[in-house]
Amino acid sequence: MKTSTQGLSPALIVLMSLATGLAVASNYYAQPLLDTIATAFSLSINQAGFIVTAAQLGYAVGLLFLVPLGDMFERRGLIVFMTLLAAGGMVIVALSQTLWMMILGTALTGLFSVVAQILVPLAATLAEPEKRGKVVGTIMSGLLLGILLARTVAGLLAGIGGWRTVYWVASVLMVVMALALWRGLPKVKSDTHLNYPQLLSSVFGLFIKTPLLRTRALLGCLTFANFSILWTSMAFLLASPPFNFSESVIGLFGLAGAAGALGARPAGGFADKGKAHLTTTIGLVLLLVSWIATAMGQYSVIALIIGILVLDLTVQGVHITNQTVIYRMMPDARNRLTAGYMTSYFIGGAAGSLISASAYQHAGWNGVCVAGAIVALLNLVVWWRGYHRQP
Repeated sequence: MKTSTQGLSPALIVLMSLATGLAVASNYYAQPLLDTIATAFSLSINQAGFIVTAAQLGYAVGLLFLVPLGDMFERRGLIVFMTLLAAGGMVIVALSQTLWMMILGTALTGLFSVVAQILVPLAATLAEPEKRGKVVGTIMSGLLLGILLARTVAGLLAGIGGWRTVYWVASVLMVVMALALWRGLPKVKSDTHLNYPQLLSSVFGLFIKTPLLRTRALLGCLTFANFSILWTSMAFLLASPPFNFSESVIGLFGLAGAAGALGARPAGGFADKGKAHLTTTIGLVLLLVSWIATAMGQYSVIALIIGILVLDLTVQGVHITNQTVIYRMMPDARNRLTAGYMTSYFIGGAAGSLISASAYQHAGWNGVCVAGAIVALLNLVVWWRGYHRQP
């Protein structure tokens, strides 16, 4: 590994956390706006839900085909270039006049916003080994905060200037961030001598040869599916009676999720101390329990907020633990490990979005909560049937 500087300063950790959050947020601005966008384009709930799914599928494709490039090219230049391309995708969304143009812009944004997943292993590479879990936890907190606060920001901006304003503002912020990253990041080049086809094949090879990666990728897939099941349909619930909330108010629910995400930050430190098994077990149990409060949320805002807090706390805690564990393996292959793990993770997210939209359309909020509880239970079954023996 070749780098122009060593270690991570606090300022650089903050910059990378902000960049990670801003990049991944671009996939989630639409969620609190789905009801408004559905009205603007005369869409059904299922069609509107596909906008979120397109972003997550684009992200999954980028994870598989673009993130491994971090093990091949100089990372600062790659990160800046992809950040600018993601900004371009949001410009297409802001200009869209048809559903298909919006889906194209959304998919392109998702494809290049995987720059967040090049930043995370870069932070793990630059961090001191004994602090790696803590640093990964901080960067991943920035990522999940971006996902959650995207809803709050989108709701507020849409209330001021309409839903297109959200994407114009976000694209400008991405360009500014690209400039900040160019100035702040060190130059880092991997020593790997694999060409691109070899890099891609090695991702699949890692899956075949590494039970630990398969285990954690499956847990991540099912955990993030739970996250998407909750957040994809929440806008429809809150925009309907008895709540009838505006976009701005719906967006504020992201603050509850953000609080839960911040609470999970110590998970990386626990994993550093050899407590990954305990963190995972507690997280998956709480994830299942969270759906009880979430189901009551159709009658009580307080119950819904409790469900959001617990679910986002556990999703983030398990996710940080997963990444801390897999980053201990093969330091020169961290981008490929990330590609394998996060591809599975966001495939789960895309599946969760489709499940959620379909469940809400056919069975309302009760259907969403039953679907979420089933996926959470499946995750626990997977863990307890032998996968819990993994570190």
